[in-house]
Amino acid sequence: MASGFFAVLDDVALLMDDVAAVSKIATRKTAGILGDDLAVNAEKATGFLASRELPVLWAITKGSFINKLIIVPVALLLTAFFPAAIKVVLVAGGLYLAYEGAEKMIEYVFHLVKKEHQEVEEVKKSNKSEKTKIKSAIATDFILSVEIVIVALGAALEQRLIIQIITVSVVAILATVGVWSL
Repeated sequence: MASGFFAVLDDVALLMDDVAAVSKIATRKTAGILGDDLAVNAEKATGFLASRELPVLWAITKGSFINKLIIVPVALLLTAFFPAAIKVVLVAGGLYLAYEGAEKMIEYVFHLVKKEHQEVEEVKKSNKSEKTKIKSAIATDFILSVEIVIVALGAALEQRLIIQIITVSVVAILATVGVWSL
């Protein structure tokens, strides 16, 4: 009886070892996107009154977790029923990141000035603007979360389904906690 218990513990340990190894690879591959996510979302989460910053960040964090709860199962179902879609989404995400990078470079080269001070004043005036900025931040997080989850899934694509599920879940949780806690 005891040997059966230890065999189960050994299987769990082997599974967690595989998950740790694949998660390490997946987080390394998603690090660039996480940096982009951090920069973009930091811009989206500015301009609030000091007394409203933590409640706003908490609202965005909850939205980010809900995004991940939607994205992870959909990505895993795509992998199970239409694996070629993952590669298409990866290419589309790469094109989006290239577009976003080109846009930033054009802004930098041509010194396009944003009207950030006016945005800060508008947020101070209206609670409706705060809700709008929260929704905008959550929508942006959704797009970047899709990229993060797909890249993590791409790193675990050759593994068993259980390892894929746990790995992508770990990366998704780390991404949300990492981005919104920083």
